[in-house]
Amino acid sequence: MDNLKFIIPGKPEYLTMVRLAISSIASTAGFDLEAVEDMKTAVSEACKNVSCHGFSGFSNKYEVECNVEKGKIEIIVKDDCDEHTLEKTSFPCKNCPSEGDLGIFVIETLMNTVEFGMGDDGRKSIRMVKKI
Repeated sequence: MDNLKFIIPGKPEYLTMVRLAISSIASTAGFDLEAVEDMKTAVSEACKNVSCHGFSGFSNKYEVECNVEKGKIEIIVKDDCDEHTLEKTSFPCKNCPSEGDLGIFVIETLMNTVEFGMGDDGRKSIRMVKKI
């Protein structure tokens, strides 16, 4: 199994970088274009959910972890900070959490397995699995 982790500032402008990284990882793992697009969309929604939804500001940082095995990818997005102090001045999350429920539906539709978690420390996480 290959394990990749990166820590992302909670600013929405970094979502494009996360989407590109997931695309590269999934393509390298042998997923077809449709599955790659599904993962990019699901991860984008998961990042917004973890770093933004339900908070007055964006998360200062969050973590994306990918575990790549033959025929599947497990992606875990989790809040990695104690504060959500980055000001919400732009979309996609200026008007949340109203868009959060739609994002959860999108994630559950696009991925094979989805688990939503909340740690004892109040930090959110989303675990997603996509199989070939």
